[in-house]
Amino acid sequence: MELKEKQKKILDVAVELFKEKGYMGSSVRDLATKLNIKAASLYAHIRSKEEILEWICFGIAQEFFDELQEVKNTDIAPREKLNLFLDKHLSVVLKNRDVTHIYSIEWRHLEEKLPEFIELRKNYQQEVETLISEIYQAENWELKSPSFTTRFILHTLNNSYFWFKRNSDSKDDITEEIRDKILFGLLGTQN
Repeated sequence: MELKEKQKKILDVAVELFKEKGYMGSSVRDLATKLNIKAASLYAHIRSKEEILEWICFGIAQEFFDELQEVKNTDIAPREKLNLFLDKHLSVVLKNRDVTHIYSIEWRHLEEKLPEFIELRKNYQQEVETLISEIYQAENWELKSPSFTTRFILHTLNNSYFWFKRNSDSKDDITEEIRDKILFGLLGTQN
């Protein structure tokens, strides 16, 4: 999905607006006002408010898939592969805090593309579950529920932006702390 320059500006302002008012609490008129243009002029660049939500949800989902593919293509020890996955997924989350917030909460408001997006999320979760299962098997770690473990990890990573102040914590410190907590929680004393 390649956005034109004006669409990128609309997207940036929409992210601020959706974060502030929520997707349902925001209108095209609100967006046009923030952009200092008439609402009718906005439709020269977008089909609908939902299209912007599609850009947000599918855009960050693609980033997650791209990073996951890099991890899968890396030939390193299983534990390091798990660390790399945690680092890369968390990096996308922390680089895109507001977008992640919208992605995590507002995706349910997709209408036309909702089935496609649900399938995309399921595919991502399945690919992560396969990766985690392979890592656990290679390390001879006990994995009682691959599905639960995967959902737990993804939920923790996707919601980590809530826990840290925007300017006071470094991404490296945040990533290291979350990685350590997840690994300790999953592996106990094996860490």
